[in-house]
Amino acid sequence: MNQKNRFNFTKKTLTSSTVRTAPGTKDTRAYYYDTKLPGLVLSVTSAGTQSFMIYKKVKGKPVRHTLGRFPAMSVEQARRMGQKILGQIATGVNPLQQKKAERTKSVALSEVFEDFLVARKSLKPVTVHDYQRVMKDAFSDWHKKPILEITKDMVAKRHRQLGERSHARANLAMRVLRALFNFAASEYEDENGRSLILENPVSRISHTRAWFRVERRKSVIKAHELSLWYQAIQTIKTTHEGYQCHAICDCLLLILFTGLRRSEAMSLRWENIDFKSKTLTITDTKNHEQHVLPLPDFLYHLLQKRYEEASSALVFPGDGKLGYIIEPRKTIQKITQQTGIDFTLHDLRRTFITIAESLDIPAYALKRLLNHKMTQDVTAGYIITDVERLRRPMQQIAEYLLKCMEPVDEHSIVQQPVAPF
Repeated sequence: MNQKNRFNFTKKTLTSSTVRTAPGTKDTRAYYYDTKLPGLVLSVTSAGTQSFMIYKKVKGKPVRHTLGRFPAMSVEQARRMGQKILGQIATGVNPLQQKKAERTKSVALSEVFEDFLVARKSLKPVTVHDYQRVMKDAFSDWHKKPILEITKDMVAKRHRQLGERSHARANLAMRVLRALFNFAASEYEDENGRSLILENPVSRISHTRAWFRVERRKSVIKAHELSLWYQAIQTIKTTHEGYQCHAICDCLLLILFTGLRRSEAMSLRWENIDFKSKTLTITDTKNHEQHVLPLPDFLYHLLQKRYEEASSALVFPGDGKLGYIIEPRKTIQKITQQTGIDFTLHDLRRTFITIAESLDIPAYALKRLLNHKMTQDVTAGYIITDVERLRRPMQQIAEYLLKCMEPVDEHSIVQQPVAPF
């Protein structure tokens, strides 16, 4: 089928009368090319909507530029505007790219962030939540500011200000901002296809060596603290109504008894738990390898009880965007207030790892429990660790945790197990 028939190509002199009576077609658009101003086209949809547009090739590529609808725009107005655009095209300027470039020059930081989230579809909900929190806490007054107006001096000053509250959060905020500028550099271009971002202003922090030195957190819940910590969880579950609060408490226990990452635990679904084989499976992991763990007796009974009361496909339903828990900060604060034990979700994972190592669990089993890759270890490539071989180590860790969690009083403190860490 040739282009003429495909696009219902028709040449005619466009006037108010001919435009008003120009028919559309049943299944596609009809195009009427003006004989008086070559390049001016009337487009008529199957519904009868009539629009003026410019059609021309720029450097061998077709450019379609919509001018406006008839009768709001007259034929004379369309010709005047069309002549102006055709004049730009004659000099090699693509009006669409120019218009896009003008818009992108004024694009605000919040718009860049929204475009970033759309482009990075693989980001986990927890990561998106953390990024949104950074944008709110660190850059709320910059949301409407054009990204091209954010300078190196502004970035350095904001980094120092944020550092007065928290060095770690100040560094995190700048890493997020750096990612947005890197994204913008590849996403937004001028009319000649050149990036509008010539240099990432966050580079000033690296050039001046101004990044705050933040020691890697090594904190865990110590053995002698586990009893008080566990009693606080039980108290909260008893005294605080609300299914989400109970879900958060049980999720904290799951992380402590499995060493799972927060997103892996919080997004767990009932379909991932096999009560018959007493296993749970994490499909969306950090290293993209499926992670299967045996359930120790304590977790088996905890999850079975939750399942009997479940009204959702999610093990830990909450008010997050995807239906599960995203931010358990308030519950964690309640536990800290009751116990004086300051901890994070990742501290629970570190506690699990530390206890496992102290119990002399074999290194390969330990790595398998944590789903760590062993790409640099040739021997590990020949070892196939069946989930059943992990059941005894998991039960061993669980029994130690439960022993530490037993209620204590002043007469029995000396009888508590000696902390291995």
